[in-house]
Amino acid sequence: MNTEPELHEDEEHVMPCAEAMLAGTLALMTGHAQSACATQRDLMGRKIRSNLFFLGQHPGLSPSFRTVVQRMHQHWDVLLKAGDGPAERAALNADDLLPERRLWHSTASLVQ
Repeated sequence: MNTEPELHEDEEHVMPCAEAMLAGTLALMTGHAQSACATQRDLMGRKIRSNLFFLGQHPGLSPSFRTVVQRMHQHWDVLLKAGDGPAERAALNADDLLPERRLWHSTASLVQ
């Protein structure tokens, strides 16, 4: 199996799959820590959890590194499940949204 990435003339940077996913996950973690919007944090957290799951199964990573990532996945899984309760969902009110989202209308099922 060839693990070298294909070089494309129009691409500036080419990373192996695992490194690209790891870089994206680290960027999401930074965004999660800096976001003021609970909805964005929730969505980023779910994507982080998903990426950590796939990284924990990736054959291109060493067994030790996969173990660390699998433990991180468990940690993020617990964090996200703790925020799935009705009280936490109710806390996502207009005060916690980004300014441009505060003017959006609720869906019809929530209006009635």
